[in-house]
Amino acid sequence: MSEFEYDLFVIGAGSGGVRASRIAASHGAKVAVAEEFRIGGTCVIRGCVPKKLLVYGSHFAHELLHDAPFYGWTIEGAKFDWASLRDFVARDVDRLERAYTNTLDNNKVDHFLERAIIAGPNTVRLASGREISAKFILVAVGAWPVVPEFEGSEHCITSNEVFHLPTFPQRVVIQGAGYIALEFAGIFNALGADVTVVNRSDKILRGYDEDLTDRLLPIMQARGITFGFNRPISRVEKQADGSLLVHAGEGEPIAADVVLVATGRKPKTDALGLENAGIELGHNGAIPVDDFSKTSCDSIYAVGDVTDRVQLTPVAIREGHAFADTVFGGNPRSIAYDHIPSAVFSQPPIASVGLTEAQARKVHGHVKVFTSDFRPMKNMFSPIAERGYYKLVVDPATDKVLGVHMIGPDSPEILQAAAIAVKAGLTKADFDDTVALHPSMAEELVLMR
Repeated sequence: MSEFEYDLFVIGAGSGGVRASRIAASHGAKVAVAEEFRIGGTCVIRGCVPKKLLVYGSHFAHELLHDAPFYGWTIEGAKFDWASLRDFVARDVDRLERAYTNTLDNNKVDHFLERAIIAGPNTVRLASGREISAKFILVAVGAWPVVPEFEGSEHCITSNEVFHLPTFPQRVVIQGAGYIALEFAGIFNALGADVTVVNRSDKILRGYDEDLTDRLLPIMQARGITFGFNRPISRVEKQADGSLLVHAGEGEPIAADVVLVATGRKPKTDALGLENAGIELGHNGAIPVDDFSKTSCDSIYAVGDVTDRVQLTPVAIREGHAFADTVFGGNPRSIAYDHIPSAVFSQPPIASVGLTEAQARKVHGHVKVFTSDFRPMKNMFSPIAERGYYKLVVDPATDKVLGVHMIGPDSPEILQAAAIAVKAGLTKADFDDTVALHPSMAEELVLMR
């Protein structure tokens, strides 16, 4: 008999943990996983999936209120019911949780619906007090919203709570200018709220190509979103009627029904017991790992946002899969972190893969830049004259496309195919030699000269 109860014990049943559990079990390992909240993790339960459903709902609202007459529709008595949209999203989250649970069950993975911490190199302790031994432990607990310290912060919410608002807020203040902040700004704005975004700096979406962010900002402002730059929140006061008064930098206080803090996320390693295995935390509370996701303790590994390498669900899934293949499948695999596509489901959305123009110039010196500035055909039905913009960053020495950056309707859907081309090292000539698909927005990618 084995000296351990399990070959693998996974702490955290999010995207990375579930994938690692399933693949390890398929290799013949006896696996268990513990989850303190709901099976599915941040992305499925209170992150990118429910948020994208709200994005779709807000797109419909925008087209109904602004574009319907140009499509030939006269709609009288249109009325938005937040509870209907909120509860529909919640039901789909329930469906996905059942699907993830079935995945574990179908692969004979035991699951404990309680918190687990590390009690030693080969031991986990459940909240119930039970200790379980495992040959290997995988930490996949993800990250947690960061809330800056200021007076009245307890009156604010984060992206964890935003999906469960009892009533729709008419006035929303959002602190932060990253992808979470701007996506929810677009959602609430399109659904009819008065939205103000306040940020400690004068930049939005750090890390994205500046040509995209320079275009996104005025479009969001034209849609009615107010931006207050260099205005971090210093105090939030709760009023007698339950509303909030937000003090942010210089200027008059801002009245709000909801204050959403979206200032980043940090690895959820507090009180996880890592010190019991001699593991010291790195920057921002992250768990340091090697190329194969192993920590400083040979029996403990970590994948996903808790390692703070790249905080993206598809990356966590690949890391979890590679870990299982490495440890249980006899096939050591590491993950390449270049050419990872990303998107911001703002309104309009932006999408990028590869190097930005600034990054490319820093690495390669001289680069060629090709752009297309156009009004998408779909936008002809809108009274708001928003334009699309695509950009290729090219190495003149090799003609390879180093980066693709897009803003406009459906940009994330289009970018996935472009990401394959960049990952494969295709050249600008390869793009040029491809026949355009007309009429489409995507054809702009092969028409830039």
